[in-house]
Amino acid sequence: MAAGMEQLDTDVLVMGAGLAGITAALWAARSGAKVCIAANGVIGSGSSFYPGTWGLGLIGPESKEDEKDLMEVILEIGEGMADKELVSCLVSGVSEGIASLKELGAEVKDAVNKGEREFVPCFDKKCRDWHGIVKEGTKEALLAALEELDVKLLPRTAITDIRIENGRIAGAEAVRRGKDGGFLLISCKAMVIACGGLGGLFSRRLNTPDVTGIGQFLALKAGASLMNLEFMQMMPGFFRPAPKTIYNEKVFRYSEFFCPDTGASVFADWSREKSEKLMEIRSGHGPFTSRLDSREIDIRLYQEGLKHKEGIVLRYKKELKENQSEFVRTYFRWLKEEKGLTIDDPVYMGIFAHASNGGIRIDRRAETGVNGLFACGEAAGGMHGADRLGGLSTANALVFGKIAGESAAEWCRGNTVQFRGKCSEEDLEEGKDKNINPKKARTEILDADRLLTRLQKNNYRAAMVVREEKVLLEALRELETLKGEGERQRRSLDEAGAEDGRGNAAEGKLRSLPPWERYQKTRELEAAFVLSEALLQAAQLRKESRGSHYRLDYPKKDKELEVPVIVSWKDGEVHLEQKRNER
Repeated sequence: MAAGMEQLDTDVLVMGAGLAGITAALWAARSGAKVCIAANGVIGSGSSFYPGTWGLGLIGPESKEDEKDLMEVILEIGEGMADKELVSCLVSGVSEGIASLKELGAEVKDAVNKGEREFVPCFDKKCRDWHGIVKEGTKEALLAALEELDVKLLPRTAITDIRIENGRIAGAEAVRRGKDGGFLLISCKAMVIACGGLGGLFSRRLNTPDVTGIGQFLALKAGASLMNLEFMQMMPGFFRPAPKTIYNEKVFRYSEFFCPDTGASVFADWSREKSEKLMEIRSGHGPFTSRLDSREIDIRLYQEGLKHKEGIVLRYKKELKENQSEFVRTYFRWLKEEKGLTIDDPVYMGIFAHASNGGIRIDRRAETGVNGLFACGEAAGGMHGADRLGGLSTANALVFGKIAGESAAEWCRGNTVQFRGKCSEEDLEEGKDKNINPKKARTEILDADRLLTRLQKNNYRAAMVVREEKVLLEALRELETLKGEGERQRRSLDEAGAEDGRGNAAEGKLRSLPPWERYQKTRELEAAFVLSEALLQAAQLRKESRGSHYRLDYPKKDKELEVPVIVSWKDGEVHLEQKRNER
């Protein structure tokens, strides 16, 4: 067992090691900063390298002339929830980001038959400058670049606390897992949060376990604000076989869906004309949206999925087997090679939480409003709106990853941190410096895993495709119950009892973990409590349907609500603000 707390000094600390985090680390190092990158999992993780999809789509404008059109489309589908300045940054910077990625030696493929309709991005009206990023080749190139720039890598390292001194970032606390595990104190001048979205709040999610949302929680507690949390992307995926594999929406028009118990079509009450029309529309976008008539498909699949825990049976029509486009052919080749599935295999599927359109509120320099704290990638919000154009998540990682890295390095050049310096083992053990959060100041919540599981199920029931006042209020009451249970289970973190298996079964299971990992689980649960409250309240406050947010009791869009919901932390509580549009 590690004793005390290990210490590390750097200029820029990057939290998260997906494409956005790695991009931020590279540009901060290129700008002359000493950089450290920490990942809850491995370096090269998160949604960017999610194993349940066949690759990363990436789009940009075809030309300078196309930039204006692309920006207009982003703002149109964003339905008033996107920040024009951030959208402008995204569109103007993506071509350079693509070029920089290729220069690193990343494996980036271009479409051969780019005019095929399948290459039109989700929610778009035309083809753009489309690219497909091959994950493994790209990951190798990015890791090589980090090594060349001498970026310190901290895999299996979870940031649990942010330290602020004199009104600015001074460091962070972390938990390191593995044989050399323990608590870690990182002194830094600037920090970049790039740890992904809020998929970890849901029981069914197309995310890796390292996407927990704790970065948004820490930013909120530090003084930053969040925006657009109610606009979650929700996607169809597989329950089995190949669990958590993303379904290719381009083949909706070639798909049939059946109830597993009766074998009847999920859409048996629809006319053939209606079914074909809506399936055709649905083949043009991956995530759910309330803007289009195809919303009826997702609503039905989600509601039927709640009835059938094993999922809805998916089968493909004969026409798909006989005539496949380049995009679809690539998907089924990947599905067979990586997941062992053929086009003839029956699949059980349903709706999953996927990606966040909202997150930490930033400006065009990726600043959060907290001195020395920056954010980028899916953890940040504002560059997308109520819906997000396909391929722009990857573009966002490249563009704002670079901006965040360069801004953080610039901050370091102009600022110093009033840090008290190295702390002695005695200080850490005796708890003389409460800011360092010594072991005596830490607490744990017993059975945190079980409470988190219940919370994720609560969110999936209330805040997925179909949202409604009475269900959201029930979910908020259940959240309070879970928080109360957590507080009753809270106790001081006692390293001496790390191997003590006495007590109830839940306590015994938790006590088998070292104290630092127990603390990490507690912090992730605390983050989930706060973020779930913010998400549920935002969904309850937005009494309309807009983009990916659909209210069964308010199915129409309200022009007066064409303003984002802003979440802040005031007097120890979640605070939401939504000013009505008077135009």
